[in-house]
Amino acid sequence: MDVHELIATHGYWVLAIACFLEGETVLVLAGFAASRGHLDPLGVVAVAAVAGFAGDQFFFWLGRVHGTAVLARFPPVAQQGERVFHLIERYQAWVVIGVRFAYGLRIAGPIIIGTSRISPTRFLAFNAIGAIIWAILISGVGYVFGEAAEAMLGGLQNIEAWLVFGLIALVMLVLFVQRLRARRASQAKDR
Repeated sequence: MDVHELIATHGYWVLAIACFLEGETVLVLAGFAASRGHLDPLGVVAVAAVAGFAGDQFFFWLGRVHGTAVLARFPPVAQQGERVFHLIERYQAWVVIGVRFAYGLRIAGPIIIGTSRISPTRFLAFNAIGAIIWAILISGVGYVFGEAAEAMLGGLQNIEAWLVFGLIALVMLVLFVQRLRARRASQAKDR
């Protein structure tokens, strides 16, 4: 099975699962695959928007029903909660739309918002808007990267595998550095 068949066969359901949870990396890769003709660009946006919306709705309701227990079990999430509560009081729409773009709050954000006084209908509406914007922007980054790579490197054979590998390595390096910094900051705070 070549790369094209593999992506065409499994791309959309992997994208859906990833976007239900966090999914930025997989969504960038799906945008890249769409630029190379392996996936449909509108299909990528649609799957990502629906799965991202569904994931945030799930975590919102988890926060609404079990929010106190979740926050008690995960003190770092509870610490972020205070900051989010203050923002929700002033900027409900912007917080709901923007929380999916905030590093470290992709899952915790909707849980925390679920524990607030925002109405479920209001969350649903702004979550839908945020999911669509998020899906377009993040997949667009991958698509533009793919188009730029094609323009710079031309029609090299099997370039997809090398570019995907390079992109994954870059994302993993960035995540590693961010976690290392967070761990050092946490250790410094504990001293």
